[in-house]
Amino acid sequence: MFSFLFAPKALDAQIKSIYDFKIESLDGGTIDLAKYKGKKILIVNTASKCGYTPQYEGLEKLYEKYKDNLVIIGFPSNNFLFQEPGTSAEIKQFCSSKYNVTFPMAVKIDVKGKNMNPLYVWLTQKKYNQFSDNSVKWNFQKYLIDEKGNLIAVFDPKIEPMSDEILSLLK
Repeated sequence: MFSFLFAPKALDAQIKSIYDFKIESLDGGTIDLAKYKGKKILIVNTASKCGYTPQYEGLEKLYEKYKDNLVIIGFPSNNFLFQEPGTSAEIKQFCSSKYNVTFPMAVKIDVKGKNMNPLYVWLTQKKYNQFSDNSVKWNFQKYLIDEKGNLIAVFDPKIEPMSDEILSLLK
């Protein structure tokens, strides 16, 4: 849905909060982040051929345990060593057959570079997220948004979904 020809310097003026984003779903619909007001949101860039790919299992466990108060949204990305080469259909098949993923998944996006998705512009720039300037280091970096739409934590890719660092912020 969103794309830029050059590195984005600023978001569309209509984007005021995380809840203003609507992202194309892997299922063909739209993921409207406004639907998740009142819940925590864990945003994760994913890949099928990464050493961290088994984290899909932990993400699904986390989602199942906390889904009344938490939504996890996976964002497949091919930005790191081409570790997500698949089409939407292939990604969906992989996630459901290998890891039984039931949490929402977006279509493949760029999480860095000149075609960075606007959501990731928001997540990585303090002037928008009011939390921190950061960069996406690798697949399976995690961003935790609180119930009011504030970015409250950024987790390194090596941090497992069921880790104490994440669980302590969900209680």
